Amino acid sequence: MKLTNLLLSLALFVPLGGQALDLPITSGPYTGTMESLTNYSCPEWFRDAKFGIWAHWGPQAVPEEGDWYARKMYVSDEVDRKTGEHKGPSADYKHHLENYGHPSTNGWKDVIPLWKAEKWEPEKLMELYKKAGAKYFVSMGSHHDNFFLWNSKLHRWNSVQMGPHRDVVSEWQAAAKKNGLPFGVSEHLGASFTWFQDAHKSDKTGPLAGVPYDGANSNNWDLYHFPAEPGDTGWYSKNPRWHQQWYDEIKELVDNYQPDLLYSDGGVAFGTNSVVGLSQVANLYNVSAAAHGGKSQAVYNCKQVSGGRWVQDYERGVGGGIDPNPWQTDTSIGDWFCNKNYKDKQTGKMYCSPEWVARTLVDIVSKNGNLLLNVVLRADGSLDADAEAILHRLADWTAVNGEAIYGSRPWLVYGEGAVKPKGGAFSEKFDFSAKDIRFTTKGATLYAIALGWPDNRKIVIKSLAKTSDAGMNKIKRVELLGYKVNFIKKLFGGKCSLKFTQTAEGLTVQLPGNKISDLTCSLRITGSNLKPAPVSLPH
Repeated sequence: MKLTNLLLSLALFVPLGGQALDLPITSGPYTGTMESLTNYSCPEWFRDAKFGIWAHWGPQAVPEEGDWYARKMYVSDEVDRKTGEHKGPSADYKHHLENYGHPSTNGWKDVIPLWKAEKWEPEKLMELYKKAGAKYFVSMGSHHDNFFLWNSKLHRWNSVQMGPHRDVVSEWQAAAKKNGLPFGVSEHLGASFTWFQDAHKSDKTGPLAGVPYDGANSNNWDLYHFPAEPGDTGWYSKNPRWHQQWYDEIKELVDNYQPDLLYSDGGVAFGTNSVVGLSQVANLYNVSAAAHGGKSQAVYNCKQVSGGRWVQDYERGVGGGIDPNPWQTDTSIGDWFCNKNYKDKQTGKMYCSPEWVARTLVDIVSKNGNLLLNVVLRADGSLDADAEAILHRLADWTAVNGEAIYGSRPWLVYGEGAVKPKGGAFSEKFDFSAKDIRFTTKGATLYAIALGWPDNRKIVIKSLAKTSDAGMNKIKRVELLGYKVNFIKKLFGGKCSLKFTQTAEGLTVQLPGNKISDLTCSLRITGSNLKPAPVSLPH
């Protein structure tokens, strides 16, 4: 379809509500239809990268109360979703009242100027992220609070005009490019319209009952949005006026910064029955294609089954098995925004352990996925010492084990062991051990990665058991990544290969006395006709 015909068809599109939408798409091979997007293929850079770091960062870091503060500070009466019980003011409402004032006068608009990012040094952080093993980087573009981290000409509530008075997206992008990392942005703006409607309400009880919050003031609607129609309460609004505004603003972001990756916090914006979100995906791909000789190198992430049209994302979850289409997990070392009260379920501390990050990454990669990890920044742009320590541990680990991760592809089965995640979002804290083994491949080389170091220094791999087929699973050599024999042993013919035995029960590998890592144990296995032995194994 020619661009002129495409624009004409989009201009004639009239959604519910009777408002025609203008959805211009940069000229290229893609149009705003599901059929057109079937021609997309995920670029190799993303498939090879495996591990990215995300700065899920913005003014909501200021109160140090965690995710969704800008909304929860307006919730004076929490209602339990399951029981319907009224629980009274949210913790964030109480915090706001005590620290900033009542939301009728001192609302979210008054917290934004307090975000200064005075210690933020993107180049130094990016160097650390790259050293920790990140192969791509993603910046927040806009969270649901409708505050933009780029230099927008369409929206005055942005980081250049307010707060840090810096183009955060641009500076992150420059630092990523300097370090040779593909650059992405996340947009949570699609859900902002309905998400922020609590700012239009008022206290139901107390001395200020019935006094509207500052979001009800039409002078502030460029931040808090105009009032929603009755019944418009879904994650994505049904209002075409909002659809148009979202499209214009995200197109400004994509066109001006040309990211390698765009993440949407939800499914395709406004659904695949609407051309709005699909047109934005097409625009992203076409912008990239124009810069790469006609073939798009961009990735679109959203939380929806892709069919190969984009990369499906699981928030704080994992895939249940090997997906033929590349996918991604997004998660955080702690809360999504700085939260002084946050407790990790496994460590009981503010942040997770590096062991959990490494083992989760291996599990994800074995199933054809990538891990996008948010490293929590304070409002001033600095890292806590504990957060920085996680990155240093990951740097040591990836320096040794990266061979089995980057550029790899799944084997015929993803792994074996007691822990077999069912897959899906919001399920990620698994107690992996050295008995849980995950596989990756590079050409004819097979990697078997134990998710821990066995106390008895033995790894048994049932998938590589001896079978009745003498030509199957012929193991020639097993090596431990990071293991090197000392100089004296070398003089007497010592080798880095490990001792192993192969029986009908499995391939048993004897590890050396010196432990390489507490995080994982990665074996490089060479042989011929390596296939999973005919036992009950996950796929």
